[in-house]
Amino acid sequence: MLNVPPQAFPAPSSQQRVAAGGRAKVPLKPGRSLMDWIRLTKSGRDLTGLKGRLIEVTEDELAKHNKKEDCWICIRGFVYNVTPYMEYHPGGEDELMKAAGADGTDLFDQVHRWVNYESMLKECLVGRMAVKPIAAPKGMLPEKKVLGASARDLTPSYDWFQTDSLITIVIYTKQKDMNAELVIVDCQDKRLRGEIIVDDHSYLVEVDLDHAVQEDVAVNIAEKVGKVEIILKKKDNIHWKMLGQALESHNTFIKRTERGLFYRKCKLVSKTEVTHDTKLLCLMLPRSTHLCVPIGQHVYLKQTIAGTEVVKPYTPVLPFLPLDFKEPPRHDGAHVYLMIKIYSCGLFTQALDHLQIGDYISVSNPEGNFKKSQVQTSEDLFLLAAGTGFTPMVKLLNFALTEVGCLRTVRLIFFNKTEDDILWRNQLEQLALKSERFEVQFILSQPTKDWVGKQGKISSSLLSEFVKRSRKDSKVLICICGPTPFTEQGVQYLKDLGYSQEEIHTFTA
Repeated sequence: MLNVPPQAFPAPSSQQRVAAGGRAKVPLKPGRSLMDWIRLTKSGRDLTGLKGRLIEVTEDELAKHNKKEDCWICIRGFVYNVTPYMEYHPGGEDELMKAAGADGTDLFDQVHRWVNYESMLKECLVGRMAVKPIAAPKGMLPEKKVLGASARDLTPSYDWFQTDSLITIVIYTKQKDMNAELVIVDCQDKRLRGEIIVDDHSYLVEVDLDHAVQEDVAVNIAEKVGKVEIILKKKDNIHWKMLGQALESHNTFIKRTERGLFYRKCKLVSKTEVTHDTKLLCLMLPRSTHLCVPIGQHVYLKQTIAGTEVVKPYTPVLPFLPLDFKEPPRHDGAHVYLMIKIYSCGLFTQALDHLQIGDYISVSNPEGNFKKSQVQTSEDLFLLAAGTGFTPMVKLLNFALTEVGCLRTVRLIFFNKTEDDILWRNQLEQLALKSERFEVQFILSQPTKDWVGKQGKISSSLLSEFVKRSRKDSKVLICICGPTPFTEQGVQYLKDLGYSQEEIHTFTA
């Protein structure tokens, strides 16, 4: 039967959605937690071995430090002695050793570019990489030099104009079907940041405005022609000679993975108990922010704990499951809702739990690779969720039932430890009664003797019972999210049952 093994739940990795075959956390020795590492960095101990000196590091020198007992790694031009961090690294020593004595920037970005390594490793800083005194070889800047006319024509551009009271920035995205989820706008103090998402690329308008503006920011989107208007209200009705000073990343069009994460401070306005150890947090976005988190994407929360910045990913949910399928729900552009399990020994979640109403926390731009078209082209949708792996399924479930008429079957198979752990059980049961297409199956790994539902551990036989095509040739999408062991085993069993990788989506962060 399909369920999470008792020893894996609650899993240390359950706050992060890890894809099958992705990075898994390893058991750490006692005294090697994140808090222990923070204490070590505050102890005054020399973690670099250089007695406080910063040096220039050549490639040859970096390459010498490639052993577990002497390991230097370069990230974005800065070299760190990660030897003392080896035993504290959640991904294990072997993961760090992949970049030993070398530039680990690409590996770092692939695995967890959201981690604030500058803060985590600041006491391990050895120095900068030495700059080679040679000219860059030809071909180092191929994108700018070889862009053809057709590629340049697809690059977004912007313009601006003003009235006595308003400043309007117009971004010509050159994309059809532009929508609110693809536009992110922040105006903090006098800094304007407008980002347009175009597939796996990002276009950015970022300026230090010439004069002050009011908090309210309006965003108008002409979806069919791809024009986006950002409307600002002047604080003083004076004529602006220029929009402002361009910042470093202004008017750039690059891959999203190369764009640094941007955070804004959001206010905690409510905290509601969902189960005995899970809470629903409602965060209010600043009035000067336009942000809509797409289905299946996550944001990062950032907190400073004991002087160190700590970051964790979470998938926003809806405030509740709507039961009216007549029309799609309107986006609440003012709030972000997060369903978070509070771990008794979890440094980050304990800090979240101690936040008071009115406190602020930093929330990043969304990330993720799930596309609505994956649902819109399917006939059967199966959602496999374990514990808080349910969170990416919330918006997905609502979208499937309200906007995708071609789906014959929408089935949630929800794995938990006990009945008390089931998130939104009553709402899911009401939804199943209301919708002819939706079914929910609860499966427990540690039920009481009174439980009459399914129980057991993950198995091919249980998957074959609940994951079935409605017709022999029907198009299927199976989404899976939960602790690493659950995800890895689930994907393998699905493949053993004949489902292809294209029919399986794992939510990752």
